Amino acid sequence: MSEHSFSQAQGPLGLVSGYQGNSTAIKVIMGVLVAILLYNAAELSVLIFLTFRRYRGLYFWSLSLSTVLGLIPSGIGNILHFFAIGPLWLALTLSNIGFYFLIPGQSVVLYSRLHLVLYDQRILRLVLYAVVMNTVLIGFPTTVSTFGAAFVRTDDWNEAYTIIERLQVTWFCVQEFIISLLYIRETVKLLQLRPANSSRRRQIMYELLVINVLIIVMDVAVVVVEFLGLYYLQVLLKCTIYSVKLKLEFAVLGKLTDIVEASHMDFIGNGVNDFPDVPNRRDFTTSDTVREIPVNLLAADTTQRSREIRV
Repeated sequence: MSEHSFSQAQGPLGLVSGYQGNSTAIKVIMGVLVAILLYNAAELSVLIFLTFRRYRGLYFWSLSLSTVLGLIPSGIGNILHFFAIGPLWLALTLSNIGFYFLIPGQSVVLYSRLHLVLYDQRILRLVLYAVVMNTVLIGFPTTVSTFGAAFVRTDDWNEAYTIIERLQVTWFCVQEFIISLLYIRETVKLLQLRPANSSRRRQIMYELLVINVLIIVMDVAVVVVEFLGLYYLQVLLKCTIYSVKLKLEFAVLGKLTDIVEASHMDFIGNGVNDFPDVPNRRDFTTSDTVREIPVNLLAADTTQRSREIRV
């Protein structure tokens, strides 16, 4: 029987009373997933505040809030929920707080670095509007249906919860999929634009592509588990995967730093130093620099692109 099956008296299985099975293997898997989630949350919390020298900018705040108010409440709420520790309302409240900062928050993290390779302000605004609207239109109904199915427990509430839960998982997966595809497309354009550049810069771009492809694959895995009906595993796996994706953001940050340094060396090597104030790696770890400097550097590619079109 699917874990999304339910009765009017009990509500959706796994939502009201946590995991009720006797499988030791599943319990071990759940415990391991929660442990990985909390470990990643603790590590990320330390890394964020050690990496950034000034605490400002959308990239810094989206990354830190997704970690501190997303991963940690989600991890604690999942422990209370699926292992039936403490009151249900507390577990669901913590889980829902974590949901808003973690799931839509991940999309904000992806958006906050999209402008580094995408210069079309119209598309950037559309992405931002979509992230905000989807949080309101999908997130709020998810919270209402969760508490309704858990405490009212009528057939209508249970059915609404099942539908909205699957819609929410799929919808946010598609949203992140689109943002990642935009990033991949623009990165490929930059690779095609300057094919003769240093092998270091090309390698960095390819590594960024791989990271974004991994993000897409992990999103697909969450959707597959959801539609298999493994509710408790889907929730835990989703949170754990999002903790891994947030850690990948530090890999992205490092690669963007390398792009800046590689671009600087390219300009100097060609006898051109149009960017004498390009920061080194130590300075680049500031959030305001992450948002501003690469745009100026990569804008040279846009200028070159326009020149090639005129020719």
